[in-house]
Amino acid sequence: MSQSSLEGDDKEPLLVSGGKDEHGDSDDDNMVDAFSPAEEQSLINNDALARRNSRARGQTDAERRELMAELKYGVNSVLSLIKPVSVTMLIVIGTIRSVKYYQQANTGDQQQLAYAPMHESDDESTGSRLGGALINVLIILCLIIVMTFVLVICYKKRCYKAIHGWLIISSLFLLFIFSYLYILELLDAHNTPFDDLTLYLVVWNFGVGGMFAIHWKGPLILQQMYLVIISALMALVLIKFLPDWTIMMLLAVIAVYDLFAVLCPGGPLRMLVETAQERDEPLFPALIYSSAMAWTTFSMADKDGTRGGDTDSADIGAFARSEGVANPAFDNASTNATTAARPPAHEAEDEEGVKLGLGDFIFYSVLVGKAATSDDYGTIFSCYVAIIVGLVCTLHILSVYQKALPALPISIFFGLVFFFTTNQVLTPYITTLSSEMVIM
Repeated sequence: MSQSSLEGDDKEPLLVSGGKDEHGDSDDDNMVDAFSPAEEQSLINNDALARRNSRARGQTDAERRELMAELKYGVNSVLSLIKPVSVTMLIVIGTIRSVKYYQQANTGDQQQLAYAPMHESDDESTGSRLGGALINVLIILCLIIVMTFVLVICYKKRCYKAIHGWLIISSLFLLFIFSYLYILELLDAHNTPFDDLTLYLVVWNFGVGGMFAIHWKGPLILQQMYLVIISALMALVLIKFLPDWTIMMLLAVIAVYDLFAVLCPGGPLRMLVETAQERDEPLFPALIYSSAMAWTTFSMADKDGTRGGDTDSADIGAFARSEGVANPAFDNASTNATTAARPPAHEAEDEEGVKLGLGDFIFYSVLVGKAATSDDYGTIFSCYVAIIVGLVCTLHILSVYQKALPALPISIFFGLVFFFTTNQVLTPYITTLSSEMVIM
């Protein structure tokens, strides 16, 4: 509506109540003759109703804008996890399809992980292989439970240096030794010559850069890249050095354990998260993948001189995460900067992020990587789609309940169902149809 029409509408009520026309003559008598008292009351009621509707429309527009902002943030949160998960799975799939070393099934007397002593062979019966896989899974599960409770106890006792040392040693193995072995197998598979000195320098620089990015300071994208690579390397190790039946059973069992560890009152991961929230402390960046970091908020607060807190909070990690959730749960929460000043609204969106445990990256990639060893692209694609759909469903549930949730159960359940359905039913059926069509 133009400005002139708005001004004309504003003048009409003045004419009703009396005034002067453009010639300066009084129109009270004319208006009294034109409108009866009932009509005047009706005009007043209509004017009040129009004002209320205008205010309601304003509130609706504000709520609509807020809803659109929430939807935008929700979509960005989903994409911020789908992208790194997809990259991790693609690295594992590409490595398995291009490097024969990781395609070879671990059967017979081949080398296995120390905590999986039972071997599998094609000559064994189904019962024997099932029993051996169950023993391996129980040993691995007990090891995971013990190590998780040790982590929780150390965190409750504020043994931050012990936890840091533990995580640093694990990162050293992954960034130096495992990456060195991976590069060797990659060069050998592609028959590429490479001198040892250059290889040592590459691995050294890669490892040192990763240690700085994960355990100290560095660009967010660099830290995310190293966490993705670490997850892919660990997934390849599990695929190579665990028997087939053990891997499948381990995925099912670890998904069920994840459900209890995060949701049950006495679950270790739930106790870890609740302790971190009670202390208003972030968890360690080497345990979780986050789409945002808070150390930029701390540095801003330092400039203003408003930051408080003790040295323990600073020692937990420069890349402080708010209410961070350890593997395998994740949470969607705004970053807390201890006593630092709250950042502006346009900066808060950049510092909020969804968190996903590195264990989820690893087991997602293990399932897709195991599908890649079957030499069936239909199985690979179906497992990938199932995992992504399960992750989106988990994020939707997270948005409803607003609490830490396990990320493995839904995705692993969908992935296993799609894996066996595609590999054992759909692919043989399509192959049979194709052969029959060729014969005809």
